[in-house]
Amino acid sequence: MADKKHKILIAEDDIFISRAYKDGLEQAGFEVITAADGQETLEKIRTEKPRLVLLDLIMPNKNGFEVLEEVKGDEALRKVPIVILSNLGQESDIEKGKELGAIDYLVKADLSMRQVIEKIKQYVTKT
Repeated sequence: MADKKHKILIAEDDIFISRAYKDGLEQAGFEVITAADGQETLEKIRTEKPRLVLLDLIMPNKNGFEVLEEVKGDEALRKVPIVILSNLGQESDIEKGKELGAIDYLVKADLSMRQVIEKIKQYVTKT
């Protein structure tokens, strides 16, 4: 990893899940910021300019789909890569997430923390 740490935004309303991913990503060398609801997520994307966003779909205020739609509809934000990390694993949800502009859709139950971190590393080094 280069001198400058890649900043990752974790948008997750479950404090325990958020903390677990934050700890894992920090140990992997990332700078991590968190948001607990959709509105806070949008504000932090604007102010913090993260390298990548891990976005849960079920959150208060605005759900992940609404956040994704707003980010991709905003000229200044649309280039921010967003990976959905959710327990919603239905094909229709996955298709909707990708149609709205997510670069990937990860189902929490299907992947270990290490697998999620490996995927994130691939995405931040790609672009």
